[in-house]
Amino acid sequence: MVAKEILQGDPRPKASEFVESISKIANDRDEAAFDVLFRYFAPRIKSYCLRLGADPSGAEEITQEAMVSIWRNAAQFDPSKASPSTWIFTIARNLTIDRFRKTRRPQFDPNDPALVPDDQPPPDRLVEQTEKQENVREIMDTLSSNERNVLMLSFYEDLSHFEISRRLTIPVGTVKSRIRLAFTKIRSRLDAQDGANR
Repeated sequence: MVAKEILQGDPRPKASEFVESISKIANDRDEAAFDVLFRYFAPRIKSYCLRLGADPSGAEEITQEAMVSIWRNAAQFDPSKASPSTWIFTIARNLTIDRFRKTRRPQFDPNDPALVPDDQPPPDRLVEQTEKQENVREIMDTLSSNERNVLMLSFYEDLSHFEISRRLTIPVGTVKSRIRLAFTKIRSRLDAQDGANR
């Protein structure tokens, strides 16, 4: 009855109906009750995350994580302490804040003494470093787009293998093997260039 009314578009479902759905999930792992919550709250959570500043794909991921959390933690919901919507949106808000903390790096002062090198390297060392950087860039251009993508995500965006796996929707093992293969190619080409320059 509850699920039917909500899914048929009852414009203002009552909090008690959501309490009942959460209770059924907690006690019986009731998928129909979860479907009720998902259909009603998922689009609202996504909109809420967008308003908090998440990008569309991030908002989608947070929505999915929130719904998984609701499924797993339904037994922790206490209707005497919060309404279902308050509980659900608090979960979404906390997940959004956690994501922002992980993705936003702290600002730093470039003039901080800890970040200023002690001595300027000699000119010949600078030339050598510049040549090496150009060599690495040229070698990177010869890698496949798959290899280049995992290296960029790993070293420039500082993502873990698991995060790269999720971002590219490929297995973690594939991420590791692509990084290993890319490094092998870069190392062998740099070694070859060093040998030619001797």
